Amino acid sequence: MNWSMRVALRYLFAKKSRNVINIITGIAIFGVSVGAAALVLVLSVFNGFEDLITSMYSNFDPEVKISPVKGKTFEVDSTLLKQIKGIDGVAFVSQTLEEVAFFEYSSNQEFGLLKGVDQHYSSVTHIDTIINDGRYQLKRGNTQMAVLGYGMAVKLQIAIPTEQAMAIDPMAVYMPKRRQTSFFEEKFRKRFIYPAASFSVQQEYDSQYIITSLEFARSLLGYDNEVSALEIKLNNNAEPSVVINQLKKQLGSGFKIQNQYEQQESFLKLMKMEKWLSFAIVGLMMILVAFNIIGALWMIVLEKEKDIAILKSMGALDTSIRNIFLNEGLLLTILGIGSGFILALLLYGAQKTLGLIKMPGSFVVSAYPISLRWDDFLIVGLTVAAIGLIASILPAMRAQRVSGIIREE
Repeated sequence: MNWSMRVALRYLFAKKSRNVINIITGIAIFGVSVGAAALVLVLSVFNGFEDLITSMYSNFDPEVKISPVKGKTFEVDSTLLKQIKGIDGVAFVSQTLEEVAFFEYSSNQEFGLLKGVDQHYSSVTHIDTIINDGRYQLKRGNTQMAVLGYGMAVKLQIAIPTEQAMAIDPMAVYMPKRRQTSFFEEKFRKRFIYPAASFSVQQEYDSQYIITSLEFARSLLGYDNEVSALEIKLNNNAEPSVVINQLKKQLGSGFKIQNQYEQQESFLKLMKMEKWLSFAIVGLMMILVAFNIIGALWMIVLEKEKDIAILKSMGALDTSIRNIFLNEGLLLTILGIGSGFILALLLYGAQKTLGLIKMPGSFVVSAYPISLRWDDFLIVGLTVAAIGLIASILPAMRAQRVSGIIREE
């Protein structure tokens, strides 16, 4: 430890001649503490929402999704499936077919997304864990069944039956024929399907999707082997980026291969932008705190003018005097950062266990979600330390200009 830091430490903890200096210094440390805690908690709340929404999407979105670069569908054969399953890290592959359809139940009508899936879909996603009513099943004997998003069930006013019961009335599904039809021919294919269950994961999905068997979707669309996507579940120890690179080498440039983040990239990017914008807004509050630091250090400089003159008369350089008060400001800021981190941890624990701040209205969680990430502490610490150091420059320059001549009082 150099001597300028040792002097700064002594000035920080030494009793001041005027009590007002102690008060101003305490206010400055308290301001830094509150600001640091606020920055950590703002980031933690956004982390909590990000983790919550990501976990909600992961119940419906696969870990890896393969879709065509051009067009809506592509043909799948046993060779392609075998090629994908042979890649190290791939556990399950599910074929899915998705298209806009028109649904009718009783006197209620609604457009939505029909998603046909095969028997591996429940292994690839966690669809069976988000069932509200009924039981996840796509066929019962020879009868085709449907699993509806909760929002679609409400819009169509469908009463989901119990696990063992069967809905009294089927739901009609209409799909326009892809080929040109004559004037007297029906323009739409019509099929009937029975509601089996409803799921709830996220409003965007709940209000649009109806899941059926791949066989039903293909018959409605007039397809044989076409799919919209191949959805993949990885082994627990598999690295998604490694598997995706292998898939890109095997499949070529005609396919778009996305991880879970990339499937919801625009939404998650917006969340991150809001997170750092909120961080910047709260960070501006630290500018006000910086004036407290300037005031505290300026008062210390005025009190220590005689000490500075003595140090200069003993040969201390102007830069050494400046460094004393730069270090003083940095130490003051670090003390505030440390106490702020402790305060943030206490509030985090209280929110996590007691749910101090509740979510308004009806949401999937009752209290604001919160999640600590240790790299946020580093970001906040460096940001606040930089602000404190910048605030110390003016008082340090003032100390540097103090004359080396000792005045007798």
